[in-house]
Amino acid sequence: MLNVKALDQIKPNSELISLTKSRLQAVQRGLAVCAYPVGEADGLHGPKTRNAFAEFVADKKLGDPRLVSGEAVDFLKDKVAEVLKILNAPANSSDQVIERIGEAFRFIGLPHKAQIAYGLATARWETNHTFEPVKEAYWLSESWRRKNLKYYPYYGRGYVQLTWENNYELYESILGLDLKDDPDIALRHDVALFVIAHGMKMGSFTSRKLEQYITKNSTDFINARRVINGTDKASEIAALAEQYLDEI
Repeated sequence: MLNVKALDQIKPNSELISLTKSRLQAVQRGLAVCAYPVGEADGLHGPKTRNAFAEFVADKKLGDPRLVSGEAVDFLKDKVAEVLKILNAPANSSDQVIERIGEAFRFIGLPHKAQIAYGLATARWETNHTFEPVKEAYWLSESWRRKNLKYYPYYGRGYVQLTWENNYELYESILGLDLKDDPDIALRHDVALFVIAHGMKMGSFTSRKLEQYITKNSTDFINARRVINGTDKASEIAALAEQYLDEI
């Protein structure tokens, strides 16, 4: 998962456009982990990758946006190691999962109490209050899902119901896991945890980002539901978020 060993093969100040597919893919995965809008980590030098890398270099003051410096490689490696530590930490109880979600949100750039509270409320609602990754319509059979869900087998899974083939492709490319061949990988805690934090930060689910509705200075728990699923059950989830806001 999140294999970026190819970063070790990049010579300092290599041109981004000249990197091999595996090395560029490692850079893309590092950028995705840092919440830069790189899109799929496909190993191709397209405008999303070029712009995301330029933004990263500018933010970190790493010099020429066309070049991959040793400092850039080290930064990306450190961030990947940091997120893997969070993803691999114990999650054997609902309290531990709640703690991990908070850590993942702070890491990805959603550090405010209201943002974390809404992430917790979403995970609680989507998992029927269990804080365990679940399948869409988990109370029904796989046969039912096969017959009734037009996006089968890429139906909802995880803490936040990762759905549709394109989203499985996205997280397969970022995480380096065979999610398209085995969609049930999305039920793993580490995968589900990354998806809920990264997806709500980047707008992967509906193109709406959590920061559009919840910032340091403003909180709209009702409309924040648009990040996941329109306005479905918005009031119920907002009420849960208010509870968590008092506890964080």
